[in-house]
Amino acid sequence: MLELAAGTGMGQLMIRAIFWDNDGVLVDTEGLFFAANREILAEQGIEIDRDDFADVSLRQGRSILELIEGIDRTEFEALRLRRNQLYEVALRGGVRVFEGVEACLDRLHGQLPMAVVTSSSPEHFKIIHEQTDLMQYFEFVLMGGDYDRHKPHPDPYLAAAERIGVAPVDCLVVEDSERGLQSATRAGMRCIMIPNPLAGEADLSLAHAVVGSVSEIPEIVTGLM
Repeated sequence: MLELAAGTGMGQLMIRAIFWDNDGVLVDTEGLFFAANREILAEQGIEIDRDDFADVSLRQGRSILELIEGIDRTEFEALRLRRNQLYEVALRGGVRVFEGVEACLDRLHGQLPMAVVTSSSPEHFKIIHEQTDLMQYFEFVLMGGDYDRHKPHPDPYLAAAERIGVAPVDCLVVEDSERGLQSATRAGMRCIMIPNPLAGEADLSLAHAVVGSVSEIPEIVTGLM
């Protein structure tokens, strides 16, 4: 069910571009990433649950592997590489596009320019979208390495606005995590939230709207055009 943020009017400002997060919004991959991290941490004697992952990764925007203490940078990078390899194996095993995503994108396509703004690595993004037909709907993709600081900093969305040639205030973002919401709002953009169950109790008070399904988004977009 749609929930508008307090004091938010749907017709106050028009939008000219839409930016989409990838993992947890377009494709159901966050659980696979959580499992890969949990396996590596368990080998180091550290047990984590979904709340731990939500707090460190989805809220603070940090690597949960930072919970490992007493190792040098070389050891840390070796563990990160093994984590990524585990994640890649899981991705190659099959990636699910969330229900309603393709229909939503198809409905919005041609009305406004759209782009994907993600912290995903190019390698992981490629593996994911070799299995989908979603990239046909987007003007471009910004991934990790295309901007200086990751979410929750505003850099990813500011870079997207600059590339698409639209003022940040005229951009709409679709996100699933608190760090993504912070990134969008710090960039001066409105943000629709589709809460990720893996994210736990997130603070969504800055969201323009909170929806239970991507299928609700076209109606909101229509009201902002």
